[in-house]
Amino acid sequence: MSIKNIFPIDKWDFKSQSILAGLSMEDFNLLTAHKSEQVYSKGEIIFREGAYSSVIFFIVSGMIKKYKVDNAGREQIIYVANAGELIGYHAILAEDRYPDSAAALEESRIGFICREDFLHVLQQSSVLSRRLLKTLSHEFAVLINSLALFAQRPVRDRLALQLVVLREKYKVDFHPGMPVEINMSRDDLANLVGTARENVVRALTEFKEQGIVETKGRKIIVLDVKRLIAIANYK
Repeated sequence: MSIKNIFPIDKWDFKSQSILAGLSMEDFNLLTAHKSEQVYSKGEIIFREGAYSSVIFFIVSGMIKKYKVDNAGREQIIYVANAGELIGYHAILAEDRYPDSAAALEESRIGFICREDFLHVLQQSSVLSRRLLKTLSHEFAVLINSLALFAQRPVRDRLALQLVVLREKYKVDFHPGMPVEINMSRDDLANLVGTARENVVRALTEFKEQGIVETKGRKIIVLDVKRLIAIANYK
């Protein structure tokens, strides 16, 4: 089922897919003139916080986590990006190092867009510059919503909301009534929710007992997304 009429998914999902949409063929060809691709295995690092940026990453297929690591080595997942999204462009725009790290949550194919090609097209394309500005503004709003969620809501609510968002990201060749499998380790899910692994396992067990989700190994199948939305209780 579609949740657009009952849950504001746009408040929790970046819109980098739209950055390249509608570019003229000339601009698109210039942007991808030196594009290359690489397949990353599950868990493989794509870029690390503090490294210098030379390319922008386009997710051809797969799922990528963006995260920060604190001084104690604890990981906090900031965002999960899927096919069609761009990552790594913030550092190029800021002329700075990467502010976070990225790694593959599953086998993923990544395209590399050269920094020089991106900046050249950005200078000459009003479409690209407008869409990039709009995307950055939207990402700021999404991050504000996430900060408010972590500061104000209990673990159960946060987990319910993240499962709703992940369900949308893991829809592949989706048909109405088709179950959606979220393929994510409990550690990564805990890092996304911002809590300990045992808290996520406890809340998932509760959701299973209530018939809201089903689990098969690390996979989580959402059976009743409406109840998850009700638990998330996001206004």
